[in-house]
Amino acid sequence: MTRIDLDSCPPRRILIIKPSALGDVVHTLPVLSLLRRRWPQAHIAWLVGSAFAGLLRGHRQLDEILSFDRQRFGSGWRDISTAAELARFLRQLRDRRFDLVIDLQGLLRSGLLSALSGAAVRVGFSNARELSPLFYTHHVPIDSMEQHAIDRYLCITEALGCGRTPIEFDFSIGAAERAQVQTLLGDRGPFAVLLPGTNWPTKRWPADRFAELVGPLRRDLGLLSILAGGADAVPIAREICRLAPDGDCGPLDLTGRTSLRQLVALLERATLVIANDSGPMHIAAALARPLVTIFGPTNPIRTGPYRRPDSVVRVQIPCSPCYSRRCSHLSCMRLLETAMVLEQARRQIQELNDLTPP
Repeated sequence: MTRIDLDSCPPRRILIIKPSALGDVVHTLPVLSLLRRRWPQAHIAWLVGSAFAGLLRGHRQLDEILSFDRQRFGSGWRDISTAAELARFLRQLRDRRFDLVIDLQGLLRSGLLSALSGAAVRVGFSNARELSPLFYTHHVPIDSMEQHAIDRYLCITEALGCGRTPIEFDFSIGAAERAQVQTLLGDRGPFAVLLPGTNWPTKRWPADRFAELVGPLRRDLGLLSILAGGADAVPIAREICRLAPDGDCGPLDLTGRTSLRQLVALLERATLVIANDSGPMHIAAALARPLVTIFGPTNPIRTGPYRRPDSVVRVQIPCSPCYSRRCSHLSCMRLLETAMVLEQARRQIQELNDLTPP
């Protein structure tokens, strides 16, 4: 393992570059925790996409958040005011005088940002994409991409002398977020959170299958169904509500109504979470909730819930995983029956009951 010697000159100002996506930001939390343990007095900042900055706001292990609007700055060459704003951002980045930058994104843009920071030590993966390794001063090799993202990130913490354990997911959720979620829930009893959204249409289990879960969850497991997620999940949630039972068995739709931090507070209270391969799914896994995850075109070894293979439900067909965002038949999703998900849900609940003292 590559060892980067920082003992003689410990970093005083550290920048993590991990702008996106939501699941990847969640996966980076153990890195933040290990850095803070190794250098408790250091100033630690995180460059993160503006869409995900809310998840980190108020985090007790962070000193600063640098919100980076990729879509806006990406069009800077076409707009003078945006170009000026980007130039100001880059100047402020350099003025912060970071001495250690860790690029976990591994793309041309993030590599360039690491170089523009002016940091003397810039660390990234030796096999990162889009020529980004050209901008690093230190390269950490990865033996295989067929491992979880978190295990890859921990190669960097190990190289920096921070070790690989403990693996902690500190969301720093406070009383305010929990009170806001309580207001949304009212006096409702135990519930399952259904997360039907995802950033690829090929990863999306059909709405009618989610709707078929609602009745049995209420009848057999005593769980109200709550639909949650961001604005992308709103249309499919509406379709689920249209197809699901009415009355006491009907779901409560909270999609698009919670901030990221409120979503964490909601998921930490869930008796069960059923999710597509998505960012919120990784939050639920990090919170160690009883979990059922639905996989099709992606590989759970690489992007699944960390160290939770027991939660994965998928259909073994020759073309899966294909990592394709387009598909003419969607067999990996259409062949995955509701009964398979319910069976896994019952197993997760039983394991929870077995671990709960009488």
